[in-house]
Amino acid sequence: MARIAERFRWLAAHGRKGLIAYIAAGDPSPELTVPLMHALARAGCDAIELGVPFSDPMADGPAIQRASERAIRNGVGLQRTLALVAEFRRTDASTPVVLMGYANPIERLGRAPFAAQAAAAGVDGVLVVDYPPEESDEFAAELRANGIDPIYLLAPTSTAERIARVAGAASGYLYYVSLKGITGAGHLDIAAVAAKLPAIKALARVPVGVGFGIRDAASAQALARVADAVVIGSRIIEELERAPRERAVAAVEALMAEFRRAVDAAATAPRQAAG
Repeated sequence: MARIAERFRWLAAHGRKGLIAYIAAGDPSPELTVPLMHALARAGCDAIELGVPFSDPMADGPAIQRASERAIRNGVGLQRTLALVAEFRRTDASTPVVLMGYANPIERLGRAPFAAQAAAAGVDGVLVVDYPPEESDEFAAELRANGIDPIYLLAPTSTAERIARVAGAASGYLYYVSLKGITGAGHLDIAAVAAKLPAIKALARVPVGVGFGIRDAASAQALARVADAVVIGSRIIEELERAPRERAVAAVEALMAEFRRAVDAAATAPRQAAG
């Protein structure tokens, strides 16, 4: 738990907002995953969400589905993902790493063995799309016993009662899904997010990050004015798909450095009406 909490404490103390990046383990190749993670850290990302490849995702849009399919073809599953985290940890002891994925691979391994192996690899948080807090008290307890934050999603349709329930169960940070739809969708409504976040932040004991649909620096900057962090995922995958293999790491680092500048500018830019 220490890395995520410490990073957000540092951000708050310096008047900055968080930048979180998502990539899929094993995409475009297992050999590039750890170099990509280091590039994200160099670019100023405050945490890395590492997707565990899964064949039947329910929340991922086309770009992340393609990434997961490529990773599966490359032979990467949960165990290889944990090995990649452990490799990253050998030379980066400070950047928080959050595994993001689905319940099936964890259930196959077993919840208790998963929590223990994730902790040994150096995982800081786990976000399982289909483990809602109402059904995962025991799993969350296993994670916490191993020093790992259970991280939960909130949606634009979440009721006040559910926001309170999820906010009370979460640690690390809350992930607010900024739109009704899948990752990478193109109908982000910044004004709607800005209107929803105050009620969430009033109940949350942890920072609130916003993801899904953030495709450019201007949107990231606007959301950073109202959220504690922004999450970039599909845009990174698309950059990886466009870049030649030999330039993939440099291209992603340059892209995320641009998002870092935009998020930092949110702390100093004049506040404007969202829209």
